[in-house]
Amino acid sequence: MRQNTGILLYHTSLMQANNCDKQFPIAAQSNYFRFKFFDMKIQFYIFCFLNFYLTAVYGQKLPPAVPRILISTDIGGTDPDDNQSLAHLLMYSDKFEIEGLVSSPSYGNGSKQEILRMIGLYEKDLPKLQKHQQGFAQPEYLRSISKQGYHGNVSFIGCSKATEGSDWIIKCAKKKTTLPLWVLCWGGLEDLAQALHDSPDIQNKIRVYWIGGPNKKWSANSYAYIASNFPNLWFIENNSSYYGLFSHSDEPDSVRISDYYNKFIQDKSYLGRDFKNYYNGEVKMGDTPSLLYMMDGNPEDPTRESWGGSFEKINYSPRIVLNRTTTIKDSIAFCSIMEFRFSGPKIKAAKESIQFSMEVPYGSTTQKWPGYYIGNGIFAIRYIPKKAEILNYKFSSSIEEINGRTGIIAVYNIWPGIKSRDDYPLGSNWFTDKQDKDLYFGKIQGGKTVSKWREEILLDWAERWSWLNE
Repeated sequence: MRQNTGILLYHTSLMQANNCDKQFPIAAQSNYFRFKFFDMKIQFYIFCFLNFYLTAVYGQKLPPAVPRILISTDIGGTDPDDNQSLAHLLMYSDKFEIEGLVSSPSYGNGSKQEILRMIGLYEKDLPKLQKHQQGFAQPEYLRSISKQGYHGNVSFIGCSKATEGSDWIIKCAKKKTTLPLWVLCWGGLEDLAQALHDSPDIQNKIRVYWIGGPNKKWSANSYAYIASNFPNLWFIENNSSYYGLFSHSDEPDSVRISDYYNKFIQDKSYLGRDFKNYYNGEVKMGDTPSLLYMMDGNPEDPTRESWGGSFEKINYSPRIVLNRTTTIKDSIAFCSIMEFRFSGPKIKAAKESIQFSMEVPYGSTTQKWPGYYIGNGIFAIRYIPKKAEILNYKFSSSIEEINGRTGIIAVYNIWPGIKSRDDYPLGSNWFTDKQDKDLYFGKIQGGKTVSKWREEILLDWAERWSWLNE
């Protein structure tokens, strides 16, 4: 983590120059001199100078070794923030040993081709970056490690078939080295689950940092497979803290409006012009906290403060198993597994075949989630609500015993919440968003563990954009 000393020196010098200690009470001084986003251009130049000086004098909390990372991304799917995060990764590729870029779209039309397109933009900008820093990843190498993973959701069992992506995870994990492979998951867990299924011995060779939240909803079956079969996996499950990088405090998954693009990103580079295509250039890049975590301090200690969040251990993953629909008297924590198992006729259908759906309102539309026949007259589905809400749902099917059932449940805003007999027990290396109420960023659990670094993160990135804008 970059030292805050430079920021404090900057604030102190302003206070002394303006004799502000006489004009403002101590309690007001810190608020008055907090970073203001409209001042960021001036702060950027001061930050660059002080950062250079303090790095030489005090050093930084750098990782103890260059991290080996593999990215699993749903880039090209429904949320373009993965494009933003990939641009960020490429611009900081000198900080990592990148071993894989896997397209793992649980939903939407994401593919390896979108990864390759982004690499092409980076290749055109690379000479500018290399004028300021050595060690950036070579485009041809990045193309060689880009792999196609599983398209879509897997069935209730949680895994399906090997892919180029899942095989690559195994290959990288089994390299002869003393350093673990950090699998940074920006989308679904299908390829990770498949890799663990096909080669269970890799669980002790990898570390996982997953941006969960909405991704958990799309990847419910693969998550359940991993939690139930690999509880001792080293796993950071970031279901909400990452929102602190970009969201309004009262509305998770919203995007704060700023003038960062016009001031720092601009349209003078290939990556910069492309960035404008996503959220009109507003910064979301919700998956980037996984990278920030690897850039800042010892990643083996998730409880430390870092740009990518601070986390605490949990020993269970919440889950309720129901043979009925719920009522308003029922409740569950957000990002918990709701697993319905209905009895019906013993039909002549393949196991894991889709036989019904769960319809859930989503804004002005309705999302439909597949339910499966798991044999012996049992029909099952998992659903994971991504936020606190009063959730209404309905089941549709040609199976009379299921069709038309409706339900409602209260989803509350602290995870993992109250224990139940159906929870998945976890080992000693599973971590998640801190539950301390003082660390909530508005409605966002653990959000302050990331939001407190937002301006520092963006100023650091602004330096690299300045290289591209020359």
